[in-house]
Order: sequence, then structure tokens, then C-alpha cells
Amino acid sequence: MADPKLRILVVDDFSTMRRIVRNLLKELGFTNVDEAEDGAIALQKLQGGGFEFVVTDWNMPNMDGLQLLQAIRSTPTLKHLPVMMITAEAKKENIIAAAQAGASGYIVKPFTAATLAEKLQKIFDKMGV
Repeated sequence: MADPKLRILVVDDFSTMRRIVRNLLKELGFTNVDEAEDGAIALQKLQGGGFEFVVTDWNMPNMDGLQLLQAIRSTPTLKHLPVMMITAEAKKENIIAAAQAGASGYIVKPFTAATLAEKLQKIFDKMGV
């Protein structure tokens, strides 16, 4: 499943969570992973080009995950990017909001490598990867 060359951006204001997600991705074979500590920094990095996948937390300062997702979807050069939302919020309205904004997938914390792998596979299947 894993394409080690796939460039992934992990966005979370909590460095421990970025490290956990990065390690889980590495476990799944994804080694080309970069990090950003909020949506504003992530958007700058994404606009620089070269990323093929975004894994973002929902609750962050400056620009949250939903705002980042909306910015990605409204930017012609980025709108094709798959975006996986990760959040501690399991509220139905949040899941609906993320789906309406164009999230490719949604994971509720805490989660395992198996859950991450399953969600990624669903997204890749939809993309025809």
C-alpha cells in the first residue's frame, strides 16, 4: 500500500502528536513526512508545492484544521490534495462539517496504526492509487 515517496504533511500544534502520527506513518512505510504546527504554516508549506497528502489536527491556533481544509479546497493548485482530519472531537456535527468542507477522511483520537492504515487505504482506493 505505502508509497514511500509520497510526500505527506502532518499538521498539529502538539509536537508529541506530530511525532506519533509521523511514527505511525513510518510504520506503514511512508518515510517522506514533513510537519507544520498550525494551519497557517501548513498552507505556506503546501503552496510551496510537492505535497501529495495532508494529515491535519482540527483544533489548532492561528488557523484550525477546518479552516486549513477550506483554504486547500479553495486553492486551484491544492484542491486535489487528499486531506485526513484527526481530532479528539467525535461530535456528529464536526464530522458533517469536515465532510461538507471536503475532508477525504476523518479519524478520532486516540487511534492505532491499523485504523490509520485502513483510512489511508480507503482514500487511496477512491483516488485510484
